[in-house]
Amino acid sequence: MRAAVTVAYLAAILAVGVIARRRRGGDEAFFLAGRTLGPLILLATMAATNFSGFTVLGFSGAGYRLGFAFYPVMAYGTGLMALSFLLIGVPAWRLGRRMGLITPPELLTIRYGSRPLSVAFGAAMAVFTLPYLAIQPMAAGYAMEGILGLPYEAGAGLATALVLVYVLLGGLRAVARTDVIQGAAMTALLAAGLFVVARASGGFAAGLESVADGSPEHFCRPGAGGGLAVGVWASYMLLWFLADPMFPQLFQRFYAARGERSILRTMSLYPIMTGALFFLPVAIGVLGRLHFPGLAESETDQILPLLMDRFGGDWLPALAVAGLLGAILSTMDSQLLTLGSIVERDLLGLRAAAGREGATGRRRAGPAARVTVAVLAVAGYLLALRPPATILAIATETFAGLAVLFPVVVAAIYWPRATSGWSLASILAGESAVVLYHFGLLPGFGLLPAIPAVAVSAAVLGVGGLVTREARPLPAFWREETTLPLARQEKRLWAGLFLGFFILSVDWWRFGSPPRLVAGMPVWIFYFFGLCALLSIAYLALARRLAGKGRAARQAVPPLR
Repeated sequence: MRAAVTVAYLAAILAVGVIARRRRGGDEAFFLAGRTLGPLILLATMAATNFSGFTVLGFSGAGYRLGFAFYPVMAYGTGLMALSFLLIGVPAWRLGRRMGLITPPELLTIRYGSRPLSVAFGAAMAVFTLPYLAIQPMAAGYAMEGILGLPYEAGAGLATALVLVYVLLGGLRAVARTDVIQGAAMTALLAAGLFVVARASGGFAAGLESVADGSPEHFCRPGAGGGLAVGVWASYMLLWFLADPMFPQLFQRFYAARGERSILRTMSLYPIMTGALFFLPVAIGVLGRLHFPGLAESETDQILPLLMDRFGGDWLPALAVAGLLGAILSTMDSQLLTLGSIVERDLLGLRAAAGREGATGRRRAGPAARVTVAVLAVAGYLLALRPPATILAIATETFAGLAVLFPVVVAAIYWPRATSGWSLASILAGESAVVLYHFGLLPGFGLLPAIPAVAVSAAVLGVGGLVTREARPLPAFWREETTLPLARQEKRLWAGLFLGFFILSVDWWRFGSPPRLVAGMPVWIFYFFGLCALLSIAYLALARRLAGKGRAARQAVPPLR
C-alpha cells in the first residue's frame, strides 16, 4: 500500500505539471507564469517554496535535539521576516512590472548598469543556494528509506528526476500549481503525524510530561545542550529577516505576483501560517524522544520517518511519504527554476536588454536555462549522496551566505548614495567573512556568524557610499516606484511598532527558568502563539492603510511596454 500511494501521488504531481505546461511565451511565461499569481496562489507557492525538507525533517530533528526552544526562533522569526515582503517585495514588483525584470540580479542591473556587480550577486545566490538545494534530495532519500525501504540513493534520485521533468515541461506555471497540492499534502502529513504519535505516547500532554520528567532542558531556554543562548536566539530572529527574502526562488516570486495586493495578503497571513505549521514538526520531534531515545546526531533528522514507520500502520506511512515529498519537491522545483534563469540571463547574458523600459523578457527561454536546470539538479543530487552535516547545519550556513546580500538590495532600492563599486566590495567582504567563519578564523561574539558577516557587508557599503562624492544618478522613475505612500511620521510609528515586535521576541528574562507546563507545553510557547497572531493583525492593518493611501490608483496605471 505504501508504494502504491507513493506512486499515485507522484503520478498526480507529474500530471498537474503536464496539464500546466506553458503556452507560447518567453522567459516571462516560463519563469514568472506571465506575472499572473493572485493572492491565494502566491501565498500557497510562497509557503510551499519556503517550507521545505528542512521544515519537515530538519525541524523534527531539531525538536528532538534541542526541544521546544527551536519553535519560536523558526515560527515567530519567519513571521517577522514577512515584513520584507513590503520593504523589498512591493518595490521589486513595481520595478519588475515596469522594466520587465525576470531575475533578482536584474534589479541591480537597472539600478547601476554594472555587469560585474550583477554577475557577483547572481553567482553568490547560486553558490549558496546549491547546498540548500541538496537538502531536498537528502530529505527524500531519508523518507523513502525509512518508510518504503527504498535505498537512500534511489529515493533521492527519484525525487530529483520527477522535479526535473515537470519543471522543464511547465516552468513556474506548473511549479505554482503543484505547490498548492504539495503544500496541502505536507500540512496533512504533519497534522496526522502529530495525532498518531501523541496517541502512541498516551496522549499529547501526558507524552510531553513524560519527556519533561526525563529531560526538562527540552522545555526551557536555551534548549538542550545550551545551543540557543540569548545571542544565538536573537541572531536567528534576525537571520530569517535578512536571509529569506534573498532566497532567489522567493525573490523571483515578487516579480510573478499579479499585483501588490497579492504580496500584502501573503505578508498578512504569513505569521499565522508559520505559527501553526512550524509547531507540528517540532512537537513530533520532542515526542520522538520517548520512542527512540539516544539517537546519534546524524540520525535525528530521520525521527519523523522512524515514528511513522512504527506507529502509522499502512496508511499513515504512505501519507507521510506524500507529505514529505510535497515539502521537498515544492522547494526543489522553485530553486532549480530560479537558478536556471539566473545562469541563463545574468551569468551567461542570454537575455533581452534589461534596464530598458519595455524589455519584457518575451524572448523564448532558450536551451541554456534547461541545461542549467538539469546540471544543477544533478549537482544537488551528488552533493546529497555525501551530506556534510545535519540538515539544520547545512541550512544555517546557506542562510549566512545569502543574508550578506541583503544590505546591497536594500541600499539599491532606498539609498541614493549607494554605488555599484562599493556594492560589489560589500558582497566580496561579506562572503569572505562567511568563509572565514566557516573555518573558525573569526570570533563569533556569541552570535551566529551570519550577523557579523552582514554587519561587515553593511559597513563596507555604508562607508563607501558616504566617502563617494558623486553617486550614479537614480533612474527618473525610481523614487516613484520605491516610495511607500505614508508620511514620514507615520513611517516612524510603524517602524517603532515592528521594532517592538522584535524586542519582545528576545524574552531573555525567561531563559534558564525551570519549565512550567500547561497542557504539556512550556508556558512561554503560548506567549509566542499570541505574538504570531498580533503580528499578523499588525501586518493586516498596515496593508489596509497602504490600500487606502493609493495602491488602487497605482495598479490602474498600465506598465510601459
